[in-house]
Order: sequence, then structure tokens, then C-alpha cells
Amino acid sequence: MDLVIKETLEKLLEVLGISFSGVKVTKEAEKAYYVEIESESSSLLIGWHGETIASLQHILKCLLFEAGLESKIQVVLDVDGYKKRQEESVLKLAERKAEQAIETGKEVKLPPMNPYFRRKIHLHLAESPKFKDAVTTESVGTGQDRQIKIIPK
Repeated sequence: MDLVIKETLEKLLEVLGISFSGVKVTKEAEKAYYVEIESESSSLLIGWHGETIASLQHILKCLLFEAGLESKIQVVLDVDGYKKRQEESVLKLAERKAEQAIETGKEVKLPPMNPYFRRKIHLHLAESPKFKDAVTTESVGTGQDRQIKIIPK
């Protein structure tokens, strides 16, 4: 599976004419893969607020599905650690807002974000020894306006 993902992404980047120095695929869980692209064209690959990398990730998943791989695999595409840094920032924000909810006793809403980051926050706060007994989380809204509500217990 790792090799199929790697070769498919390399072919996609070549067809798009984007130079890259390497592609590394890491299996994070059953049917979940983290794919890192190393490139001097990282800003081109990431795009405005990560839109290009999100599009590349979607195209890669479509190509993998067309290649006969199961549709239930999760592939997270990253360029030079951009998504990891973004994830760390979002989790720190969630922790600050959870502390605020605990201190004030009032629910706090996070800004709208994509499903990947909402899921990461739900899991992070639910599994954190500091927050799992103090707050619950809930997704509210629809579409691009969907956000997380942190509710003190």
C-alpha cells in the first residue's frame, strides 16, 4: 500500500510539472497514511491557506480509489511539515479555549475549520488527562461554517 501511494503521488507531481526531492509514506494506523512531500516549491504546493495541498490530497485519494484501493483509507498529505505545524497550532488553540471554558463555566466556540482538524480536536480533548473529565466537545453548524463548541462539564 505504501509503495502504491508513493508511486501514484510521484506520478501526479510529475504530470503537474512540480519538482520535488522526495516522498515519504508513513502508516499511522490501519488504513491511515501520512504522506510527506519534500520540495523547494513548497509554497506552490501548499497554496493560499493550504487550499492547493487539500486539492492535491483529494486528487490523490481519487487516483488511489481508481487504482482499486479501498475507499476507506485515510491519506493525509503534507509538504515540508506544513500540516503538522498547523495541527499543533490548532490543538494549542483548543487547549487554551478549553481552559477558558473551564475557568468561566461557559461554552466556547472555535473558528470554523475542516473535518480533519475538528476530528483531531475532538479526540485530543477527549483523550487528554487534563480535559477529558472537564469538557465535552460538539460540532455545530454546516458546511464551511462548521465549528467546534467546547462545553464545560
